Amino acid sequence: MFENIRKITGGILLVSLLLLIVYKPFQQYLQIPSQITLFEGQKYHISKTKAVNVSAPSTSEHIDFEESKQAVALQGKQAGKDKIFLEMAGFPVKQVNVNVLKDFKVYAGGQSIGVKLNTLGVLVVGHHLVSANNEKLSPGEAAGVKVGDIITKINGTKINHMAEIASFVNEAGKQGKKLEITIQRGKETFDASLDPLLDEKEKTYKLGLYIRDSAAGIGTMTFYDPKTKKYGALGHVISDMDTKKPIVVDDGQIVNSTVTSIEKGKNGAPGEKLARFSSNKNVIGNIKTNSPFGIFGELKQNIKNGIIDKPLPIALSNQVQEGPAKILTVVDGNKVEQYDIEVVSTIPQKFPATKGMVIKVVDPKLLSKTGGIVQGMSGSPIIQNGKIIGAVTHVFVNDPTSGYGVHIEWMLHEAGINIYDKKSEKAS
Repeated sequence: MFENIRKITGGILLVSLLLLIVYKPFQQYLQIPSQITLFEGQKYHISKTKAVNVSAPSTSEHIDFEESKQAVALQGKQAGKDKIFLEMAGFPVKQVNVNVLKDFKVYAGGQSIGVKLNTLGVLVVGHHLVSANNEKLSPGEAAGVKVGDIITKINGTKINHMAEIASFVNEAGKQGKKLEITIQRGKETFDASLDPLLDEKEKTYKLGLYIRDSAAGIGTMTFYDPKTKKYGALGHVISDMDTKKPIVVDDGQIVNSTVTSIEKGKNGAPGEKLARFSSNKNVIGNIKTNSPFGIFGELKQNIKNGIIDKPLPIALSNQVQEGPAKILTVVDGNKVEQYDIEVVSTIPQKFPATKGMVIKVVDPKLLSKTGGIVQGMSGSPIIQNGKIIGAVTHVFVNDPTSGYGVHIEWMLHEAGINIYDKKSEKAS
């Protein structure tokens, strides 16, 4: 008897749960987040139903609470934290925390920039054989030096440029001594010993290593903060073209660049902006960080894109919507222009990630000129509903009209701009 009652009760509970899950008001209740973040002055609408109601404290320092028959509108009033309550059938069922952030705006970029990176030490990009003593050998490879390693010191002396190495190699070779080098490999640092060899043909001492101490390229400015002069650009890391590994930056500069022509993209072959650094070589900013979210540093001066002359608010990752948007970029000379795109999908991210959006170019003019997204367009700011929501980062190889975007929230964080607590802002 007891067993039958237990089974019947369990069945009733299961059916009730299934009915509740498909009950539309309950589904709407589940869709309401447990935490809402707003900027001062920004509104957030919560739809009302007969079963789900919303209540808030009668007096609040941080949010205004406007109620209509269809929805409740929350508006950020003053930076701080507050809470509202969801009720079902007259009973409180959920607390929603509301975090109001200070109003924050940055200038949108879109300008074509030239990028000059100086590596930390010198980067090993390959090995080569040295002909010596009737055999061919790479002293560097024999000592365990790998492609992608960074030589930071020789005999205890810090190395910044390739030209500094030759004197150490020649002196050690002539004296028959080993070179003591310090290598950084990822986060690991260790020492190694090399024996320079005298090349029989060229009569010079060599290490059997191909090295590089700088890199250059072009990209697009994403944003800058007029108060701190901090900026973000590119939206993705700069990697060495030979090692394919991220370049560890010692310092660098950005300069104005001029787009001279476009190699149009097509399926299987991404296009490219061809550009030259401005003839005056005027440095407009430094480079302090090269990260998965782009390059970051500080500008020496304010810059304008000539199309949007005022700071714009930003959208957090959970505020980005699928649908129409625009990008700012240069495809001819120095003129920043605005083009139509679609945000195909967006992921509300709680933690920094590089691929937050899928975007598609729909502007006929841009498609005719470039075929879609091309190299050098990385960093082009994405604007939606009058807000900066992110930047173009990558193109799909098999569909140049489409690619990825990164949310502006994470680029600001990487730039050292703390939108959540302005008092704790720190340099990158």
